[in-house]
Amino acid sequence: MTDELLVVRCQLGEREALAELVRAWHDPVWTYVRRMLDHGDADDVAQEVWLAVVRGLPRLREPGRFAPWLFTIARRAVTNRLREEYGRQETTTASGQVTEHADEQVVEDRAEVMADRAALVAGLSGLPLAEREILVLFYLEDLSIEDCAQICAIPVGTVKSRLSRARRLLREQLGERGTR
Repeated sequence: MTDELLVVRCQLGEREALAELVRAWHDPVWTYVRRMLDHGDADDVAQEVWLAVVRGLPRLREPGRFAPWLFTIARRAVTNRLREEYGRQETTTASGQVTEHADEQVVEDRAEVMADRAALVAGLSGLPLAEREILVLFYLEDLSIEDCAQICAIPVGTVKSRLSRARRLLREQLGERGTR
């Protein structure tokens, strides 16, 4: 069943259609949120996204554009959480207290694939937010350049330039770490 049909069914009040929509899109949304935020925040923000989706579905005018709409909501939720975190950090440092951030530890695995994946995740987390977001949306969520532009509310040319810069920065970071 297509997303468009599921959205229309949701708009008509079918609960099972909403359950199917959530089953289909939960993992991509959670993965996007997880790649943009710390692990501890990902679950909460993903729930916020689905709450906003449920509230906004009746007003969605183009059911065929569900994926970009969904990721726009996810992006706003991530941005709001980052603003909250930065606000807390500024308040904490302004009061004279030093904050420490525990880096995520990657469990070593003998499999080379796991090592490559860990290096890629570390490389992604080292990118500036705008470039990381474009890479995640384009490569990991398989969204088109046009959809990325709509989600991020930027021109298509800006998406292309951010993709180019992000690839270069990621290549440099992986090269510094000795990863291929």
